[in-house]
Amino acid sequence: MGHIALSAISTSITSEHQSRRPEQLRGFSIFALALVFAAIYFGSMFTPPLLDDADSTHAEAAREMYVTHDYVTLHVNGVRYLEKAPLPYWLVAFSYHIFGVNEFATRLPMALSILLLGALAFVWAKRAFGERAGLYSGLFVYTAAGVFLFTRILIPDVLLSLLIAASLYLFLTALEPGSRPWRWYAGYSCMAFGVLTKGLIALVFPGGAAFVYLAITGEWRRWREFRLFSGLALFSLIAAPWHILAGLRNTGGEGDHGFFWFYFVNEHFLRFLGKRYPRDYNKLPWALYWSLHLVWIFPWSFFFPAAIRTAMDLRRSPRQGDFASRTRLMCWILAGGVLVFFAISTNQEYYTFPAYLPLLVLLADGMTRCELSECQAGVRKGWLRISAGVLVVIGVAASVTLLVLLWQSRHLPFQPDIGSVLAKHDMSTDTLSTSHVLDLSHESFAALRLPALIAAVALLTMPLFSLVLRLRRRHLMATLMLAAGMTLFLVAAHIALGRFGPYLSSEALARQIAARSRSGDRIMIYGDQAFGSSLLFYLQQPVDLVEGRTTSMWFGSTFPDTPRIYLSNDDLLREWNGSGRVFLFVPPHLKSKVDALLPRRVVIAEVSGKYVYSNQL
Repeated sequence: MGHIALSAISTSITSEHQSRRPEQLRGFSIFALALVFAAIYFGSMFTPPLLDDADSTHAEAAREMYVTHDYVTLHVNGVRYLEKAPLPYWLVAFSYHIFGVNEFATRLPMALSILLLGALAFVWAKRAFGERAGLYSGLFVYTAAGVFLFTRILIPDVLLSLLIAASLYLFLTALEPGSRPWRWYAGYSCMAFGVLTKGLIALVFPGGAAFVYLAITGEWRRWREFRLFSGLALFSLIAAPWHILAGLRNTGGEGDHGFFWFYFVNEHFLRFLGKRYPRDYNKLPWALYWSLHLVWIFPWSFFFPAAIRTAMDLRRSPRQGDFASRTRLMCWILAGGVLVFFAISTNQEYYTFPAYLPLLVLLADGMTRCELSECQAGVRKGWLRISAGVLVVIGVAASVTLLVLLWQSRHLPFQPDIGSVLAKHDMSTDTLSTSHVLDLSHESFAALRLPALIAAVALLTMPLFSLVLRLRRRHLMATLMLAAGMTLFLVAAHIALGRFGPYLSSEALARQIAARSRSGDRIMIYGDQAFGSSLLFYLQQPVDLVEGRTTSMWFGSTFPDTPRIYLSNDDLLREWNGSGRVFLFVPPHLKSKVDALLPRRVVIAEVSGKYVYSNQL
């Protein structure tokens, strides 16, 4: 009976979209998606300044590529940087050629990747499930908390997710009757560009998902249609040349290990096994790993019961099914494969980014079907209303907490440098990208009044309005209202991130160094380069590292042509007591150690507990 009912709903979905002027609905969908994307992501291309650690390190790799015109071997601070695939850096370097070296040019390729990811979700879901599901999928991608959070730094995961999803979308459409051969070749190309984005997982995930799909459906018998030999030849033509050139140009590192060992063995297989050297990563506890995905795709994750209900009711074999059935199966396989893979492997929070799109497409499908089935049946209860009610409870709790903190901090003075009122933890122990949330303190809300107030209003009102609309069976407006609330919340999050700029970036210190430095002065970072990597980008000159031959700078430092930027404490003391002027960047957790080492020092600048010392005025 469930199968018959859902089949009838499927027919009604199509007929409803057709009877309600699909051209107008499509025009509204495109306008709504463009508006939401612009509201959330346009301003974030300009502010805040590039952040220390991965953000500035990757931007500096692209900048040095742009300056040196070496598009094979990445360099950071003049040192070989061999752990990353090149495509994201090619795109940023190309952006620098057009727009110059600045924050906008750095973030433009990633912003376009987000735009295309949402567009792909829209096109894929619309083709599979109808206009409303297409609109929902695009909105879900643009407003999911994890998509916003993990695109605040320059990492390749959003581009990787786009290419993996595109390759599988092309794979499914190529299996459709009357499909043209170009779809097969476009799919192989997407996988190849994915490998050039983040290595072999771009082959493992789509290739593994396609293999499982074909095994389940029995469509492997159509293997002659897959253009295997010509497609793999095209894949190799795109993906192989850079790997070969990089291997030939980068031999003779640590223990005579060159690029091939470091990139494939150390960065792929040993990382998966948790034996990569150096160890600068972590593995989330399994309970936290799984539960955090409720946050990464918030608020839409709380509608998972609708997607699960759809999966349980639609039991037709994809072998006899239509494109919608094929899409559901592929999305479950891809999302499940990514999540299980990184549950076994070492992981960072954003590693599962490629699972977001298939999960959000499934959520859009489930919500669309539940909305229309509840409207037709005239029911007053259902999973959508329960999920909306849960979000109201979460929104009220979060907004009340924010309002209480704002009230308690109402008499505290506004502090332009929020870093001075944060509870700073030991940055040397950081391995997770979201660990800075631990630094929030009561006093910090005096500097976050505006974004906290906007977030509190969005969390308090929009879920409540959405629930009222669902109770009135106005489901489309309810979903749009929740998406509008999440848009407002993410705008507030961007404002808050700007307030954290002095704490998370060293751009202000770089400006003060640049204003005082002259030709011949030496600039140094004490400790790991990641603590002040934005100095490299904004000063656009080499920086010496004192006791900083660590983490991502280790393997490149083993090559004989490495610049002499690695200094010991003795080297620092010799330069400090010499005739030349030295500027030394000191991160907060190393200040006491440096103070004991350098009793004679001049404080040039201080921002958020980060100091710049000099041996001369």
